[in-house]
Amino acid sequence: MTGSINRIPQLFSGALLLATIALSSPAQAIPTITCHCFTDRSFDPAKPALADPYFLAMTQNTLFALVFKIDKKTVVIKKQQGVSSDDLWIAYWIAAKSGQSPEGLLQAKTDKGTWPEVIGHVRLPPKTLGVGVSGALNAKASAAVLAAAVVDDLFRSYRLSSDGEVAALRQAGANNQELILSTVIATKTRKPARQLYHEVKTGATTWGTLLQQAKIDPRNMPQEIAAILESQAIK
Repeated sequence: MTGSINRIPQLFSGALLLATIALSSPAQAIPTITCHCFTDRSFDPAKPALADPYFLAMTQNTLFALVFKIDKKTVVIKKQQGVSSDDLWIAYWIAAKSGQSPEGLLQAKTDKGTWPEVIGHVRLPPKTLGVGVSGALNAKASAAVLAAAVVDDLFRSYRLSSDGEVAALRQAGANNQELILSTVIATKTRKPARQLYHEVKTGATTWGTLLQQAKIDPRNMPQEIAAILESQAIK
């Protein structure tokens, strides 16, 4: 019995060593798979904010797919595979400006670690990159700030909103999803996007309620955004 007791610390040390090796193995480097799936996709008057996360994500994905001319399912799949929205905005924006593949740019970012380093090798002039993107790169901004600059420059390119309105929304704290959805609703209702954003953030209303009031069926969001893009292109 004494011999068995004396072996317990040795057995424990061996188990601890095996656990340490397992945690440091290459399997731990596999990217985290994110769900990007929503159980609540319809507006419920009894719980008006319940589907807001879906409305925000779906609207952003729809604009992304239309602008970069890809299937929205592709966007969702990439996010499920662990690619962040920020990286997608940056990769596809730079790909569109440079002629390179977004997949190649995403892989380069994985290899190099930062977008400024990846984009530096592409050697695009500031005018081609966009005012906001160039400024963010010069400031060595984070991926989140760089992605916001991409969206702001995209808004500028497609004339989706005035620079002043975009700046006001950003100053108020709007992220990319909120900027996009508030602009879509504002375009339909002729109300200032910053007012809509403020109403939601203060709890006065919800994104789902605003969509209902604007008579925007979320199922028709591709048509709604396509109509906005077309109308701005005609001007």
